[in-house]
Amino acid sequence: MYIYPMTSVPWHLYLMSAMYLLAGVMHFIKPKTYMRIIPGYLPWPRLLVYLSGISEIVLGIGLCFAEIRDLSIYGILLMLTIFLSVHVSMITEVNTRQGIPLWILILRLPLQGVLMYWAWWYLQY
Repeated sequence: MYIYPMTSVPWHLYLMSAMYLLAGVMHFIKPKTYMRIIPGYLPWPRLLVYLSGISEIVLGIGLCFAEIRDLSIYGILLMLTIFLSVHVSMITEVNTRQGIPLWILILRLPLQGVLMYWAWWYLQY
């Protein structure tokens, strides 16, 4: 396992970190937006939105520290796998689409795969 020294951390790892930090913060700024996309079969949508926001923030910060980077990456992979259920429900449940065209929702599924590959890629070093 390769651990990047602080001076050679690639810029795109910081980009990934910032992306998850921003996404996590948005769960607290616009919680109702996220609550509307929680599948109907899941209880306590507000709690789930806040927990997922906290997870994204913590995992995004974890990417910046070599000692816990791999753990954060595994957490991101798990989180993205769980989020797939939200993306699928947005395709199948019209009331969770929020006016987003179906073709965009369908394109998000492969994007989820790209995000997972991007995280997994850092485990190879």
